[in-house]
Amino acid sequence: MNPGLQAPQPNPAKKKPDDFPWWLVAAGSIAVAVALLIVSSGLYRQIFAIVAKGVWITIVVTLVAFALATLLGLLIAVMGLSGSKALRQSARFYVEIIRGIPILVLLFYIAFVGAPGVVAGWNWLVTPLREAGLVGELQVRSVPLLWRAVAALTIGYSAFIAEVFRAGILAVEQGQVEAAKALGLKAWPRFRLIVLPQAIRTILPPLGNDFIAMIKDSSLVSVLGVADLTQMGKVYAAGSFRFFETYSVVAYVYLLLTVSLSLGLRRLERRLREGRPSG
Repeated sequence: MNPGLQAPQPNPAKKKPDDFPWWLVAAGSIAVAVALLIVSSGLYRQIFAIVAKGVWITIVVTLVAFALATLLGLLIAVMGLSGSKALRQSARFYVEIIRGIPILVLLFYIAFVGAPGVVAGWNWLVTPLREAGLVGELQVRSVPLLWRAVAALTIGYSAFIAEVFRAGILAVEQGQVEAAKALGLKAWPRFRLIVLPQAIRTILPPLGNDFIAMIKDSSLVSVLGVADLTQMGKVYAAGSFRFFETYSVVAYVYLLLTVSLSLGLRRLERRLREGRPSG
C-alpha cells in the first residue's frame, strides 16, 4: 500500500445527525390547534360528536379483522413452508390470487357474492332438517354487512400477512432449527419455542405497518353502509354540505389513531432490539 495514500480516519468531532423528532413537534402542534378549534367552535364540536360515534366500529372492525387475518396468515405461511407439495402449491395459489384483487373489489365480492353463496350452500346442506321442521331457512339479510366486511378484510390481509410470516420464519438461522432437532424437539414444539419467538423480531415492523394500513382500509366498509368513522362523516357531509369541515375532522381522527399507534410500535420495536421487556 502506498504510504502516501492513507485511509480516511473518522472525525471524532463530527456530530451525529440531528434525530430530534421535529416532525412530531409539528404534527403535535397541528393536533393541538385542531383540538382547540373543535373545543371552541360549535360547528366543529357537533361534527366531532357525530363522527366519533363511528370510532368504535372502526376499532372493532380493525381489531377483529386483523386478529383473524394474522391467524389465517400464519396458517397459510406454515402451509407454504411445509414438506407437502400440495400444501405449498395451495398456499402459493391463495397468496397470489388474493393479493391480485383490490381490497374494495374483494369487499364487494364477499358481501354480495360470497355471503349469498355461503347462505345458499348452508340451506342446501340442511335441506333434510328444514323439511323435518328442525331448522328454518337462513336468509341472506341475516348475515350483517359488518361481518361481511370483516370477512373481506380478513381474507384480503391474510395473504399479505402470510408473506410477512414466511419471510420472518425463513430469516431464522437454520443451524438453530437443526440444533432443536438434535435435542429431540418435534415439529410443533420446535416451531413454537425456537422459530416463532425469533421470527417475531423480524415480523413485528411489517406486521405493524399492515395493522396501520388496515385501520385506514377499514374506511372501505363505509361503501356497505356500515356506520364506521368514514360513513358517519359521509352522512353528515351529505346532509349539511359542510364537506371541508367534516372531512377535516374525519382525517384528524384517523391521524390520531394511526400516528399514535405508529409511535407505540416504534417504541416496542426499539425495546425488542435492546432485548428489554416491553412492559
